[in-house]
Amino acid sequence: ERQQTLPRPLDSIHMKLLTHNLLMCNNKGCNMNNYPLHIRPVQVERKEKQFNEAFMRHMLGKLEWSAIVSASKALNFVVPEEIPAEQDEPFLRTLHQVINELDVVSGALVCSNCNREYPIENGIPNMLLSEEEV
Repeated sequence: ERQQTLPRPLDSIHMKLLTHNLLMCNNKGCNMNNYPLHIRPVQVERKEKQFNEAFMRHMLGKLEWSAIVSASKALNFVVPEEIPAEQDEPFLRTLHQVINELDVVSGALVCSNCNREYPIENGIPNMLLSEEEV
């Protein structure tokens, strides 16, 4: 018997700060000060997800912390300016909330160098460039 694959729930594809931490402006000629993109949120939702301490410890070394700090501020969420020496469970839970539970549903990502805006609609950032921008 053939099993049918169910589509992913729409809420699982909203832009999270984990995704934001990887994005930069790719506009032609924009190769300085193009990361991180600034978030201009219109709608942000928080959806609780299961906490995984091992995953959070693993991800901590892969994140650009200054981008997490600035993105968190844009979403009115407070994280320490620097990664604490002791990364205890309360800190890791806060980080989990920031990168896994905050969903930017609508708004824009803005390059601080060229001011190019990348719209976020239905939780998906549109990073496509026009012909003249490539």
